[in-house]
Amino acid sequence: MVTVHNGRPVATHLPFQFRRIGEEWFVTGHFAKANPQWKTIDEQEVLIMIQGPHAYVSASWYTHENVSTWNYQAVHLYGQAKLMDENELEEELALLMRKYEQHRENPVLWENLSEDTKKQINGVVGFKVRVDEIQAAYKLSQNRNSTDYKNIIDGLRGEGGAESDRMAALMEAKRTD
Repeated sequence: MVTVHNGRPVATHLPFQFRRIGEEWFVTGHFAKANPQWKTIDEQEVLIMIQGPHAYVSASWYTHENVSTWNYQAVHLYGQAKLMDENELEEELALLMRKYEQHRENPVLWENLSEDTKKQINGVVGFKVRVDEIQAAYKLSQNRNSTDYKNIIDGLRGEGGAESDRMAALMEAKRTD
């Protein structure tokens, strides 16, 4: 999330949830109270950047001379931020825990926490951002011929990295030939 404080951009990498409340879409989450950025967001337009797979594409994978490039997926969300009250934050944390815990053998759920543990809510500040604008961009070598496209997928798989593997899988799923 990117905000501005005294004319300077401020950013924090945060986990987000996407929620539909009524007819509007929101991005929700929370900051550690020790992170001063939370003080900059209330009633301000913010930018949330979500990075998808990304990977270097070597020109050595093409059938002709050209330049290397970078394939990526990214989404930018813009909207008005608002701090949550305690009830909204509790609901947010309960949903987050349910999402990531419900499939576990011994799930840790908000409703099962002791009152002492629930007091840790005082260490975080919740927010919600009404999504007003979405900008999505991607570059998946869609401008390449089918031979180069296949070579890029094979080259990415040969790199051995998680991002290269994710990009190769994404390109394979988008393949049209």
